[in-house]
Amino acid sequence: VNLLPMTKTRATPGPRYQALMQLLRTAETIWNASRVLFAQWDLGPSQFNVLNLLSDQPEGLTQTELSRQLLMHRSNLTGLVDRLEERKLVERRDSPDDRRAWRVVLTPAGQRLVREILPHYYQAAEEVWAGLPVQQCRRLATELATVCAHAERLAAAMGEVS
Repeated sequence: VNLLPMTKTRATPGPRYQALMQLLRTAETIWNASRVLFAQWDLGPSQFNVLNLLSDQPEGLTQTELSRQLLMHRSNLTGLVDRLEERKLVERRDSPDDRRAWRVVLTPAGQRLVREILPHYYQAAEEVWAGLPVQQCRRLATELATVCAHAERLAAAMGEVS
């Protein structure tokens, strides 16, 4: 992963390289563990993320809004929503604001499923962080938000260079 603009390059890893590699390994490991967790309900992590986002949105979200929040291309989201709709966990409704757009909303079955999964999800989240003091977890969340903002800025700068 090269997060530096093309005008700045290094011949050797800098002092923060190992932190980046560990962050990427950790993210991949957590993603894979979430696959195992959500498989109990025949869901993938991305499908659960759609349901979870919609659980706080009684009016639903457009597919564009969902794709932005999930950091996913709209075309990938369409397949996720199709599969969830086939299972009757979500439905598409006309958007009153935009006749070209659909609002994706949870069905009652989708709401029940999210309510069933969330306690297990919350427990797993606590177990992932077990052994770390709450204050340290809060500090790490703040630091990771800073890292995320730096990565977004660098990605934008690389887009301008390309």
